[in-house]
Amino acid sequence: MTQAIQKTLRDSAGMRWTALLLLALAMFCAYIFMDILSPIKDLMQETRGWDSTAFGTMQGSEVFLNVFVFFLIFAGIILDKMGVRFTMLLSTVVMLVGAFIKWYAVSDSFMGSGLETWFNNNLNYIPIFDELGVSPFYEGMPASAKFAACGFMVFGCGCEMAGITVSRGIVKWFKGREMALAMGSEMALARLGVATCMIFSPFFARLGGEVSVSRSVAFGVVLMCIALMMTIVYFFMDQKLDAQTGEAEEKDDPFKVSDIGKILTDSGFWIVALLCVLYYSAIFPFQKYAVNMLQCNLTLIAPDADSFWASSSVTIIQYVIMLVVAAAGFASNFQKNKNMQFGLLGLSIIALIAYCYMGYMRQSAESIFAVFPLLAVLITPILGSYLDHHGKAASMLVLGSVLLIACHLTFAFVLPAFKDSPVGGIVIAYATILVLGASFSLVPASLWPSVPKLVDAKVIGSAYALIFWIQNIGLWLFPLLIGKVLDKTNPGVTDPTQFDYTAPLVMLACLGVAALILGFVLKAVDKKKGIGLELPNITE
Repeated sequence: MTQAIQKTLRDSAGMRWTALLLLALAMFCAYIFMDILSPIKDLMQETRGWDSTAFGTMQGSEVFLNVFVFFLIFAGIILDKMGVRFTMLLSTVVMLVGAFIKWYAVSDSFMGSGLETWFNNNLNYIPIFDELGVSPFYEGMPASAKFAACGFMVFGCGCEMAGITVSRGIVKWFKGREMALAMGSEMALARLGVATCMIFSPFFARLGGEVSVSRSVAFGVVLMCIALMMTIVYFFMDQKLDAQTGEAEEKDDPFKVSDIGKILTDSGFWIVALLCVLYYSAIFPFQKYAVNMLQCNLTLIAPDADSFWASSSVTIIQYVIMLVVAAAGFASNFQKNKNMQFGLLGLSIIALIAYCYMGYMRQSAESIFAVFPLLAVLITPILGSYLDHHGKAASMLVLGSVLLIACHLTFAFVLPAFKDSPVGGIVIAYATILVLGASFSLVPASLWPSVPKLVDAKVIGSAYALIFWIQNIGLWLFPLLIGKVLDKTNPGVTDPTQFDYTAPLVMLACLGVAALILGFVLKAVDKKKGIGLELPNITE
């Protein structure tokens, strides 16, 4: 029996990490599409008439159905009933459909069409939702933003379903092994999608000297097709694993709705869920405005149109350097040979400096913010390995909250003070963005592997779904709030590069303060109840 178990795919490190790579690449593509319009907020206002309220309402619509139609709860039930591979394939197909709708909404074909007329004349009032103040549309919202919001809602259903499925899939392949390292590594790779989006979305939008925002979205649609291919390959790997182990998630110990009550009555679960909504609400909504925030708080002078720094080739070179930073930094953590380890680490640091220098020379806010995940990629294996072998997950969350508060307050008060310093402002921006990205890596590496310690194995999918649903409330609310706060605190400002971002950034810092308090509460609950959040993930 022992010999048979050792021959399964899950027991092979190579196959285990291949499965993880397929899941991570699918989420990498999803993360790119999620923020595909974020670095071109100014172009959306100039070409489609989306003010900050319209932009924020559209961005918040991604999670509308998950929150208010409870789709995420159904997604968790589907996951527990149907298993990882079916749910992952379904979620990718749903994402692709939503991506295509969003692309058409911002395309030139939509403008002047009968569909645009219909959206102009309809969805201006949604009964009940309007009364509650949570409608995803409003009177006067551009038709393209309304239709894009519809597509983004569909995409969001698939994306969040994929998120809980990937977490469940990693638990399936890595439980009792290097699970924190696996979850952290998956998110590190997936978050390179944020950097990729920041680099290439403006690149495609301005390709050939003619602005076309639909080209950026089309780039994202193509990547979602690639994500579907990755998911299909994973489907067959997972199917073979179940054939080897005899597992059948949808048949053994069937899910009962009453099991949700067991999850909801656990205080540890609620603290983790609230930590997620606070922490993620201070990061993901910020990403959607970060490029515009930098445009408003830095003095950026575009290079001459005929110079190397304004050429399209520099974008490709800079992205290749970014990949060197990520790959060398990530790989350095797995080297047993000290010379090789420090050599790769040195290469990563040199490449990072080169990348930052190119971003400065390009005077590009989007390429500056693209460093966001790079330090996270470097330190995530370190954090994951430490948590797997030594624990201290709750303590890591407290540290992440402190860094989160410091970064948002730096953006709010320190960065604007250096606006007249072309070099100093960019240096502060780079340093703060890198630290913010590093703090973000603490969440997947420490929090998500803790969920299996809180709930029974048969309802892990539902537990992740409930956490994601609560988290999605913040992801719906805060993009909308940031947009409204921007418009309210910047009356009469029409230039999208002249907004004052102080109020929204202070609001996000307050979320960090609340997360910090909850982090200490979680440590106290863990100590009292012996949940084991501070214990290692690897069991001997």
